[in-house]
Amino acid sequence: MPLDFTNHFVAVPTEFKLRNNTGCFWKVTVKLMNGRVTLDQGWATYAAVHRIKIGYIVTFKLLTPDTLKVIIFDDDGIEVVNKCGKHNEAFAAKE
Repeated sequence: MPLDFTNHFVAVPTEFKLRNNTGCFWKVTVKLMNGRVTLDQGWATYAAVHRIKIGYIVTFKLLTPDTLKVIIFDDDGIEVVNKCGKHNEAFAAKE
């Protein structure tokens, strides 16, 4: 995530809920590395379940201090709509 992303927080949360375009939530842990915020545990599984491929654009919008809205666009610029299927219970988050 951009370097100045951390300026929006007094303290960066250790976990974010990712909310997709259908309202489902997914938990990921956050790691600070060299002043950058990176999504850590849970992100690889989220990317695989939501079929994010090389060339796709992923946008994040901060909704609350611990919730990001995620919108995925394919390599043609068309929004990818993923219906909530059975998420891995370790990472699926409740509202």
